[in-house]
Amino acid sequence: MKRNNQVTCSRRKNRKRHFNAPSHVRRRLMSAPLSKELRLKYNVRSMPVRKDDEVQIRLLLLCYWCRLEATKVLFGAFMTFQELFEQFYGENLVMRGHFKGQQVGKVTQVYRKRFCLYIERIQREKANGTTVNVAVHPSKVVIVKLKMDKNRKEILDRRAKGRLAKQAATKGKYTEETAMDTSSPSAAATSSA
Repeated sequence: MKRNNQVTCSRRKNRKRHFNAPSHVRRRLMSAPLSKELRLKYNVRSMPVRKDDEVQIRLLLLCYWCRLEATKVLFGAFMTFQELFEQFYGENLVMRGHFKGQQVGKVTQVYRKRFCLYIERIQREKANGTTVNVAVHPSKVVIVKLKMDKNRKEILDRRAKGRLAKQAATKGKYTEETAMDTSSPSAAATSSA
């Protein structure tokens, strides 16, 4: 049930606000998750992507092109998809999109108008032979190295501080699992009394 009258749940209104969003809102929409190492270091889950960040196309789904290649090969030999991808891409496998498995690359441009970014070595060849950069959506990448400056450091500190405060606020509260758990010392003390 919707509780706030100021927030709409209409699909068309949400899509309209998404695609007509101003630049400062698009910045936040174009966030990407941090790698596990950065997440542990800064205690922040995601950050807006900016130029000169180093990113890697992240693990997730199979792409349509790979399925086509797989069907071509599977009819000739009995191979699993996993074996096939190892044959094509090496061992760091099953990533999102056509350029999955690429090495870490630096962001060369963040194109807010099109909700995409351009990464250093992610290119394709046109029919006339020229190479062009390929646009990648921020949801398909993981930030591996942040370009740090004073403002970004302040943002990381502020967000980490808020996250720690939220964790501290919920520390003493009981969840449904802890309430049902009878092996905890407080539950054992109340049952024996």
